[in-house]
Amino acid sequence: MPRSVSRGVVALLLSCALLLTATACSDDAQSASGAATPTASASFEQQKLAKTRFVANAGLAAGATYQWIVKPYRAGKFQKGADGRTFALVKAGLAGAFTYNRLKAAVNNAKGDPLLSKAVAPLSAGIESLKDLGTKLRKGEAGDADVGAFENIINSVKDAGSSAGAEVVDKVPSTSQLGG
Repeated sequence: MPRSVSRGVVALLLSCALLLTATACSDDAQSASGAATPTASASFEQQKLAKTRFVANAGLAAGATYQWIVKPYRAGKFQKGADGRTFALVKAGLAGAFTYNRLKAAVNNAKGDPLLSKAVAPLSAGIESLKDLGTKLRKGEAGDADVGAFENIINSVKDAGSSAGAEVVDKVPSTSQLGG
């Protein structure tokens, strides 16, 4: 009985941490959108900075998705009875919220570059569809279609960046970056 109580306490604490992190991430998205607003510098600098920010944010989203969602899912870490399942699900939930936040920031960054904004604009609805997948991952309710949705959106953002001359490379964020 004491072991089940301690597991319940740990689960409660992790859920609270996830809730606070998701709230903090949504605040970051609002501040990131303000940071992406072009300033009164030369238009070439505006475009270069917009592309650089886009590549950084999209790369972090891609790295988090692969490292903490796709890779553990393919390894069977999310299946009932798997060793480390709870920890893998919590990290996947955090990665899902982080990925959504960074993709929203990347779309806001893309608005500073005319070519990039045209390439990324059609992806906004797909990115918005990822909003609740972090919660599904954390609860262990995600399946092939949900993990595939993350992969498809990330690949679409990478392709849009490539077509606009902004090559996106996966960059795995640290665990502290995931936590906010």
